[in-house]
Amino acid sequence: MKPSRYLNNLDSFIAACIGFYAIYLYTAYSGVGISPDSIMYASTATNIQSHLSLITFNKTPLTFFPVFYPFFLGAIQFITGADPIRAGAMIDATLFAAVIFTTGWIMSKFVAHSRIYKWLILGAIILSPGLLEIYTYLWSETLFILEIMLFIIAYWRYMQTHTLKSLLWVAIITAIACITRYVGITIIGAGGLMLLLDDHLPWWKKKVGHILFYGFISISLLVANLILNSTATGLSTGTREPSITPFKDNLYYIGTVIVDWGALSNKAYPFAILIASIVLLALIAVLLWKAFKGKINSYENIVIAFTIVYGMFILVWASIQRFERINSRLLSPMFIPLLIACTYWVPDMLNLIKSKAKYVLAGVAIILMMAFEYSTYQADYERYDDEGDYGVPGYSDDDWNKSEFVVYLKQHKNIYKPGVPIFSDANEAVYLFTGMSSELIPHKFFSKDVQKFYAHKQFYLIWFDNLYNSELVSLPDIMKNKKLVKIGAAKQGEIYYCDGK
Repeated sequence: MKPSRYLNNLDSFIAACIGFYAIYLYTAYSGVGISPDSIMYASTATNIQSHLSLITFNKTPLTFFPVFYPFFLGAIQFITGADPIRAGAMIDATLFAAVIFTTGWIMSKFVAHSRIYKWLILGAIILSPGLLEIYTYLWSETLFILEIMLFIIAYWRYMQTHTLKSLLWVAIITAIACITRYVGITIIGAGGLMLLLDDHLPWWKKKVGHILFYGFISISLLVANLILNSTATGLSTGTREPSITPFKDNLYYIGTVIVDWGALSNKAYPFAILIASIVLLALIAVLLWKAFKGKINSYENIVIAFTIVYGMFILVWASIQRFERINSRLLSPMFIPLLIACTYWVPDMLNLIKSKAKYVLAGVAIILMMAFEYSTYQADYERYDDEGDYGVPGYSDDDWNKSEFVVYLKQHKNIYKPGVPIFSDANEAVYLFTGMSSELIPHKFFSKDVQKFYAHKQFYLIWFDNLYNSELVSLPDIMKNKKLVKIGAAKQGEIYYCDGK
């Protein structure tokens, strides 16, 4: 192996080590960030490791999320003996380092390879506020983003040979991604789009067969997961609500995320729809032009294809089904592909310029990129300054760790009568801090669940005052329908008992 090939990967390895250390710094005070999703993943992982069962902390089958990320955490727990929450910071740091290294590997294979461009992009990834947020929480996006990078590498290798064996590896990675996050079907879409546009595949001899082969294997694990969910609960992906945000609003939200990622002022928000539209339409035009010119088989085009499919899927699906408002977390799998798709052409363009003007233009491009990275560094430092004192926001920060009500709950676990159900507006917090199982107060939208809740003659209600979820039945509404007696309280929370009325 030539020394230059070692260097191609050495800089990526150094960047990966820096990324690992960055996550260590952010999680050093209170450990990995914990959200309700995190508790769902970690509790299921523990049950997988201990009992080989897909049961969550509230003793119900896991359906709202696919199975692979809890399985991944459970496997680490089995090998190391470390609880996923305690090991979460090291898991995230390792995954972030792996993402950085694989991204560097990908860029070293670009048509117009530029080492300076590679370093600048790796720096932007390390400093990305959006990615640093993702990789300081116990979230499935941490693993999913790495799977996207592995898919891109595997598909590029398939393009070199166009054999079924190489396509099988692409399909296996895609299948696993689909049971890491349901949105993994966007990888199926990206692979299918690249196969469709590939002019090296004869239509009837190979193309149709390869598309069917890839599609069947890629979707197989997801179909099995959905069948398992339906068998266990009657619901393939848990209870879902129809969207309340129209297409135009979702396009606006995507635009605001792009503005934030670009370190632009929020004064650009009025142009968010225009920005999102230009970015998506420009990428579509570039990919179609490359296909028309017969230059589809490159790393850059795989990246563009995924960016297009992921962005369009989120835009359309958010207009059909209700989930959290489009934000940086939801779009995070698209950050690295979008960053590359919007900048890879700069080294190409500079290589076409034969005069000394290209050095001036290169200098301007470097200065602009470094100014962008300095701006993101300032945002990162401000966040680190806060989290170094209080912890990563969520159930691992000081608001929860030093909560008087949490201490009260831990000290009074014996006040509940056996057999009487316990409800809470944060049942995952009850489990995390006390180990007790409880049920979540029903969502207002699901009237049958609300009626079922009010049908209970006796129950306990653990209410956290520092939380507010407008989608859940409120405490005043419960008090109007049921007679509640306060049996315990501390700052930021109360415990109520319904005596049968």
